[in-house]
Amino acid sequence: MKSAFLRFDRWTSSLSMAVACLMLVIASALGVFQIITRFVLEQPAEWSEILIRVSLIWMVFMGIPTAFRQGAMVSVDVLYRWSPPKMRRVLDWMVCLAALTLICVIIWWGWDYAKRGGVQSMAGLESISMFWAYVAMPIGGLFSVVGIIGNLLDPQRQELETAQ
Repeated sequence: MKSAFLRFDRWTSSLSMAVACLMLVIASALGVFQIITRFVLEQPAEWSEILIRVSLIWMVFMGIPTAFRQGAMVSVDVLYRWSPPKMRRVLDWMVCLAALTLICVIIWWGWDYAKRGGVQSMAGLESISMFWAYVAMPIGGLFSVVGIIGNLLDPQRQELETAQ
């Protein structure tokens, strides 16, 4: 069961990071496009700015699961370093439960926010609902839940080990 979940975790982490990287590429390309149209052609594209914002929102919420999976979430490093192994596991559970609580709040209110924003349209792209921008919160949250549980089952403390 543990190995099956960790395989699923690797797949979801890879997918979320691929989406986050794609959103970074889109935001960068649109930023260059916006600079060229605004300052070179002097004909700014009104739709590019909102798409940059949306792609950055998606990039952040799809990148967070990888950070959780790599153990870069909130932790108490000094307590962790000074604690015996059994206490470290208790700290792992406490951090996991705190992170899951926060992510559940983000999923709950993010979904509510996305539904409420469904009646709004994007400025410059009136045919596209703001739902598609706001739904990044609950989707990224669901991916984060998998990453948090995966880190609890198979801890990776890459940030803690490289800290000075």
